[in-house]
Amino acid sequence: MKKAFLFPGQGSQFIGMGQELAGQFEAARDVFSEVDDALGEKLSELIFQGDIKELTLTKNAQPAIMAVSLAVLRVMSSNGLDLKAIDIFAGHSLGEYSALCASGVMSLRDTSVILRKRGLAMQEAVPEGQGSMVAVLGMTNESVSELMVISKCDSQLIQVANDNDPSQVVISGEKQEVQNFIAFLKEKKSKRTIDLPVSAPFHSPLMKHAALAMEAELKKVKLSSPIVPIIQNVDLSVLKSTNGLVDRLVQQICGTVRWRESLTKMVDAFGVSAFFEIGPGKVLAGTVKRTIPNSKIISVGLASQIDAALEIINE
Repeated sequence: MKKAFLFPGQGSQFIGMGQELAGQFEAARDVFSEVDDALGEKLSELIFQGDIKELTLTKNAQPAIMAVSLAVLRVMSSNGLDLKAIDIFAGHSLGEYSALCASGVMSLRDTSVILRKRGLAMQEAVPEGQGSMVAVLGMTNESVSELMVISKCDSQLIQVANDNDPSQVVISGEKQEVQNFIAFLKEKKSKRTIDLPVSAPFHSPLMKHAALAMEAELKKVKLSSPIVPIIQNVDLSVLKSTNGLVDRLVQQICGTVRWRESLTKMVDAFGVSAFFEIGPGKVLAGTVKRTIPNSKIISVGLASQIDAALEIINE
């Protein structure tokens, strides 16, 4: 049985995530302590018992979700997980950084700092209220992209941000341009849309200033070859060395997260039949079920889920 680890992105956060793990396992406590030290603040207190609005701020959510994912992984490793038993990793947007850290490409300290900087850069790239992200349900990426062309959207202001699964696509960009397209979409297709509660238009051309800022920061980070190969969001390349990694992470800030294709590539190229979501929530589990209905998907974010996951991995 071929196995994949998936690492969640923004939207999976909640107050109290990881707290049970930290209460029961020293390995988890060590992760949160190291992240706190790297950032020079008690992010763990915000994660465990803070205000959800504060946690949802991009500068906090990005390192926080990564910290929980790495705490889960460290606990699994301390209980007998051999990473080499896992065939492939992938992470959704910021989750790609969690995957890089989990695979030994970046240290936990460097990943914490770079995600704080990434969150700040993405937040500051566009003044609050000028961008928007909307999920379109019941349509494929191809259909949405085709309608964008027909509606004569300005590709410098709006694009598909996330191709999550065959029935969920997220668009992102300048607020008025997004609203105009949604109006056009409803007129043509009458599909359900959901405005996403985000503070900036992530994965859109409007993030270009954030991309420039992150290019300089990423070039300072020490990188090592991955223990487990990683499928990258922006072009579906399989990372086996650090060649081209910085360029792809920079492109990812403005580029589309090709998540649906990442999942199908895991099946087609690696023969994966069991997916493990490592971190808070079950957002990615839903995308797997809708993309690869017959696969096995296990969410691993709680202490009570660790043993069952390890049992399946060691079958």
